[in-house]
Amino acid sequence: MRRSYLSMGILSVLGLMSCQETATHETKVTDSNTPLHLLAPEYTTPYKMWTAAEIKQHLDRIFVYLDEETPTRVRDTASGKEITDYMQLNEHSLLENGDFRLASYEWGVTYTGMLEAAVATADSKYREYVAKRFNFLSEVAPHFLRLHKEHNVVDRQIRQVILPGSLDDAGAMCAAMIKFSRIASDADYGHMIDNYMDFIENKEHRLADGTFARMRPQANSLWLDDMYMGIPALAQMGEYTGEKRYFDEALRQIKQFTQRMFVPDKGLYMHGWIESADSHPAFHWARANGWALLTLTEVLDVLPQDHPERADILSIYQAHVKGIASYQSGTGFWHQLLDRSDSYLETSATAIYVYCIARGINNGWLDAISYGPVAQLGWSAVSTQINEHGQVEGTCVGTGMAFDPAYYYHRPVNAYAAHGYGPTLLAGAEMITLIKKFYPKINDSAIQYYKKDPQTDAAIFGVDGQTY
Repeated sequence: MRRSYLSMGILSVLGLMSCQETATHETKVTDSNTPLHLLAPEYTTPYKMWTAAEIKQHLDRIFVYLDEETPTRVRDTASGKEITDYMQLNEHSLLENGDFRLASYEWGVTYTGMLEAAVATADSKYREYVAKRFNFLSEVAPHFLRLHKEHNVVDRQIRQVILPGSLDDAGAMCAAMIKFSRIASDADYGHMIDNYMDFIENKEHRLADGTFARMRPQANSLWLDDMYMGIPALAQMGEYTGEKRYFDEALRQIKQFTQRMFVPDKGLYMHGWIESADSHPAFHWARANGWALLTLTEVLDVLPQDHPERADILSIYQAHVKGIASYQSGTGFWHQLLDRSDSYLETSATAIYVYCIARGINNGWLDAISYGPVAQLGWSAVSTQINEHGQVEGTCVGTGMAFDPAYYYHRPVNAYAAHGYGPTLLAGAEMITLIKKFYPKINDSAIQYYKKDPQTDAAIFGVDGQTY
């Protein structure tokens, strides 16, 4: 028995030596025998070509989740029963809760994202999602207003529709309703649009020069967020009514925010500005810069081509894109504080940038060669945060204004932070349009954007019929 064990041991050693000898004689990968530049990189997020079908799968997953978690029902909390005859609403009536509110600035962005997804995918369910919820809000709002007058009670979800108290309540929802009204001839949301616009134009606090402002956390504070919360609604109203004064007010607001809050050396906006402060520590919060860029994008979408100030707004947009693109991380995401790479990677801002950059390319405001790969890498990053349930992960929760870095570094992230859903729908929809309009290819291991199909997947090739 001992000899058997000894024999097996000798054979094992000989076998190991044989394997080592074989490995030693394998051809080494060297500069002289291998094009090392073609070795597959080890990316931390997907670095790939996308098809429209693949992107739509992600959007569909989000849709299924949101359709389930944003119900359109009213319940009597005393009896637990659903109320279908809204004339019977009483002081115990509340909108049924899902994971998200139906009327918030985050959902204003989501409704716009659904409309853009409907166009990009030619799938009507996205538009129907918006129609169902806008019609529901339009139908129940007058009855909840009656309850407020009779009993001084109002459901938290519907309060923002009938009694807006901030730009957060009014702007994004108003803009989305105007957008839908422009494409749906049977939509009648005039009473809600007028109510929102009355707050934006006549009730929102302003600085002496008319700039939208808040009285928190300090007196006469400018929040970069408020560019989006108020300005796109004005621009949409200009497109909707044909009245030039709305465009003029939107552009005045953009310029007054930009004069105070844009930092040219970085191509970024600061998050907060306080009228009484001698200096303004510049914290370049990612999502606030996203709101600013989204504002510029939406205004350029509807601003007449012959408006005398259009070139000024386009120049601000292009400078901001250039600044933002310079801070993209190697993962495709952008950081919570854009210029601080030790702050965490954040999803909602990344998705907003993808949308705005892709939109700019599709509209001819940006060069596809320079910015197409930026948008595509950003979408690849965002796609990794859409989980199997259709939830968008890695999104910073609602965030106030601060003047120290710790506040921003430690804001929680949560899949129920509603801010991630609209931007992700927008990003996916615009990427579908982008890859249909241009010809992205992986050439020599790098994503390149072409205006003509090179009709080859070779690693290195010529373009325009020439070989170099």
